[in-house]
Amino acid sequence: MKQVVQNYKSGELALLDVPVPGCKPGGVLVRTAYSLISTGTELMKVSEAGMSMVGKARSRPDQVAKVVQSVAANGVPATYRKVMGKLDSYTPLGYSLCGVVEQVGAGIDDVKVGDLVACAGNEHALHAELNWVPRNLYARVPDGLAPRHAAFGTVGSIALQGVRQGESRLGEVALVIGLGLIGQLVVQLLAASGVRVVGADPDPARCELAERLGAAACGDPESAAVESAVAELTDGHGVDQVYLAAGGGTNQPVELAARLCRDRGRVVDIGKCRLDLPWNAYYEKELDVRFSRSYGPGRYDPEYEIEGRDYPIGYVRWTERRNLACFLDLVARGRVDVRPLVSHTADFDDAVETYQRLKDGGLKAVAVLFRYSGQAEETGPPPTVTVPAVRRDGKASAPARAARTPVRLAFVGAGNYATSMLLPHLAQREGVELSTVVTTTALSAANAQRKFGFAGATTDLDAVLGDPSVDAVFVVTRHSSHAELTRRALLAGKAVFVEKPLALTGDELAGVLAAVEESGNDRLQVGFNRRFAPLLQEARKRFGARTGPASVRYLVNAGRLDHGSWYLRQGTEGSRFVGEGGHFIDTASRLLEADPVSVYAVASSGDEDLQVVLRYPDGSTATISYVTTGAAGFPKETLDLVADGKVLRLDDFVRASVHDGRRKRWVSSRLPKARDKGQSAELAAFVGAVRTGGPMPVPLESLAATTAATLAVRTALSGGVPVTLAEAR
Repeated sequence: MKQVVQNYKSGELALLDVPVPGCKPGGVLVRTAYSLISTGTELMKVSEAGMSMVGKARSRPDQVAKVVQSVAANGVPATYRKVMGKLDSYTPLGYSLCGVVEQVGAGIDDVKVGDLVACAGNEHALHAELNWVPRNLYARVPDGLAPRHAAFGTVGSIALQGVRQGESRLGEVALVIGLGLIGQLVVQLLAASGVRVVGADPDPARCELAERLGAAACGDPESAAVESAVAELTDGHGVDQVYLAAGGGTNQPVELAARLCRDRGRVVDIGKCRLDLPWNAYYEKELDVRFSRSYGPGRYDPEYEIEGRDYPIGYVRWTERRNLACFLDLVARGRVDVRPLVSHTADFDDAVETYQRLKDGGLKAVAVLFRYSGQAEETGPPPTVTVPAVRRDGKASAPARAARTPVRLAFVGAGNYATSMLLPHLAQREGVELSTVVTTTALSAANAQRKFGFAGATTDLDAVLGDPSVDAVFVVTRHSSHAELTRRALLAGKAVFVEKPLALTGDELAGVLAAVEESGNDRLQVGFNRRFAPLLQEARKRFGARTGPASVRYLVNAGRLDHGSWYLRQGTEGSRFVGEGGHFIDTASRLLEADPVSVYAVASSGDEDLQVVLRYPDGSTATISYVTTGAAGFPKETLDLVADGKVLRLDDFVRASVHDGRRKRWVSSRLPKARDKGQSAELAAFVGAVRTGGPMPVPLESLAATTAATLAVRTALSGGVPVTLAEAR
C-alpha cells in the first residue's frame, strides 16, 4: 500500500510503498476514503524538516533539552548516533481521516465490515491507504454524512475540546484569535452554542469566511476594528473567553487576549503560539489561563488509546472518542458546516506535490483533502432533490375579486430593496392603492407611509392579513422570514408577491406548497424580475424559435459584500447564492423555456466563487459563473445563448445583440442610467393578474422548480456529483 512519509533530517517527502498493517485485536483495519491535511500542525512539521540543524534546534527547544540529558547519561557518541538515526528515518504524516472498515479485530463488536468510520491519531489515522485503528480512536459516521466531511472529525474534536475548556455559556461573548482551520471550527461551535463571536486574523479572506460562518465581526488584530467590536458587544467590559488558535513566534495573541478579556475571564490555548504572558496584565484581571489537550481526555494515555480502556461516563463525560462522535453528529445535523473550509481536494497520488505547493505558498488553503483510489465517488445512489409537487387537492384556484380598481396592496417590510426598486414603480401607478405597510419598528413604517403615501402603517401583521379589503400582500423582509410569511398570507386568501428567495430549505418550500394545497390559493409570484426585462424580451423575439438544444453562459460578477452585511449570516439567512441565485436560474430557464432536471456545482476556496451547471429536458445546458472576486468596474451580468448557429448576447441589461452565421442581425443599446432589469414590467404583470383574476405571470410549478434547483446547489457542492431534480408524485 502507499503512505505519505517524511525524512525529518533532509526534509524529503515521499509516497512510499509499505506493507499493509495487520488487523490486531481491539481495533479495526480501515481503508481510507478521505484524509485531511492539517494546514497548521502538519505544515509546521513539514517546514521544520526543511530547516538547517540549527533551525530545527531553535524551533524545538524541548527536543534539545532531551538531547542534553541524553549526552549527560550516555555520552556524546552514543547520543549522536541515536539522534541522527532518528532524524534520518521516515516518519508518517496525518491524523484525521474517514474510511471503510475492511477487517474487524477480535473483541470489536460495535462496528462491522463495510461500516464508514472517522478515525483519529497521529499513529493510527495516517495519510495511508490502510490503517489499523484501536477501539477508542474511531467513531461510526452518522447516516447521510459524506465521507469527505467526516474526515474533519479529528480536527473538529480538537476545536470542540478547546470550546469545552472555555466553559462558554449562552449569551456570552468570545474572541477567537487565529482563523485558520481550527479557528474557523471554533467560531462555528461557539455560534452554535449561542455565543457571540469576534474573530481576529490578518487575512481578510479568513475574516470574511468566519463572518459567513457565524462570527459577529472579524478584523485584523492590529486594527481598531476588533477592539471596537468587542467594546460594542460587551458594553466595554471585555469578552468572557479568548481562544488562542494562532501559531507563529509572535507574542501578540496573548497580549491581545489580556487587553480584550474581561475581569476574571478565561484564556484557552488551543494552537501552538508563543506564551510569554505579560504578568501584570494577567494578574490585574486575574485571568484564568487554560490549555486544551488535543482531542480530549484519553489523549496520550496508552491504556485508553491503545488498550481500549474507556473512562466511565459518570466521571469523564467527554472523552476523546465521545468528542469525535459528538462533532460528527453536529456536522451531520448541519450545526457545523465544514464544506466552505475545503479549499482543495487532491488525489492521493499527488500528495507530495500538494504538500510542496502548500509549503511554497502556491496553494493557499484552509483545509485540503486527499481523495483515495476507488473513493473518488461517494458511495450510494446519485443524490436526488425532490421538487415538491404543486397540488391543489381538487380545489379551484382562489378567484380574484371581480375586476376592480384600485387594487389595494399591503407591504410587509420596507427596507432598501422595497423602497428603491418596488415602491417607486407602484406609488404612481394608476389603478393601485398602497393600503398598509407593516414593519417591525414603528418608525420605519411611518417613514414608508410618509414617503410613498400608504393609507396606513402598522406593526400588526395579523390585522393586515385579516383585512378583507387588501387584495395582495408584498413580502419584502429578510430571507429567513419569506417562506413563513408567504404561507400565512396564502392561507389568508391573499395574492402574494414575495421577493426571492421563496424558501431557504426544502422543508420551507414544501410548507409553502402545502399552504397552496390546503387553501386552494395559488396566487403567488416570486420576484424573478429579469425574465421581464424589455431588452431580454426583445432579444428573445429577435433570436426566434429554437430547433435544437442550446447552451447558456451566464457570468455574474457579484463582487464583495460590505463588512457587516446580513448576507453573511448564513446560519439564519442562508448562503448568498441561495438568496440571489434564483434570479439567474429563472432567467436561464426562461430563455430555454423549460425547468432544469439536474444541477452540478463546484466552488473555489470558501465557496465564494461558484460554477453551477444546469441540464434541461431537451439536452440544453446553462452554466452560471457566480463570482465575487472580479473587478468592481466590470459589468455585473453578461449572458450568451448559443443554438442553431445563432448567438444572443446580453450585456448587463444595457446592450443586446443577436448574430447568425452570416451577419450581425440586430443590436440594441441603452444608456447605463436606463438599465432596466424588469421590475416595472414584473409589477405591472402581477397587478394586472390580481385585478383581472387571470393567470399569475409565472406558473407556480416553475417557481417551485427554480427554488428547488437553487437549493440543490448546496447538495451538489456537498456531494461533488450532479443532483437529479425529481418531481414528487
